[in-house]
Amino acid sequence: MDTKKGQLTIKDILHQEFKTTMRGYSQEEVDKFLDVIIKDYEAFQNQIVSLQQENAKYKKLLDDQKSNVTPFTNTNTDILKRLSNLEKHVFGSKLYE
Repeated sequence: MDTKKGQLTIKDILHQEFKTTMRGYSQEEVDKFLDVIIKDYEAFQNQIVSLQQENAKYKKLLDDQKSNVTPFTNTNTDILKRLSNLEKHVFGSKLYE
């Protein structure tokens, strides 16, 4: 068992041995129940792997998009300067009278 994650692996469940006692549980029932648990673990593990791959894909996509973004401050300043020059050209000194 991996104690760092605190989770059982499928092999841990599959190979777990229990001591038998006079008034113990039915070994057949325990085995059937453990089989159900193993199937759940497999399904969860598959889903985790799928979601990790999807997450990595979106992180890469986000990083790619971040690298293609131009800063807005330069663009906004440039647009304001051009607009100001256009106003001066169109309206001339009448705008500031």
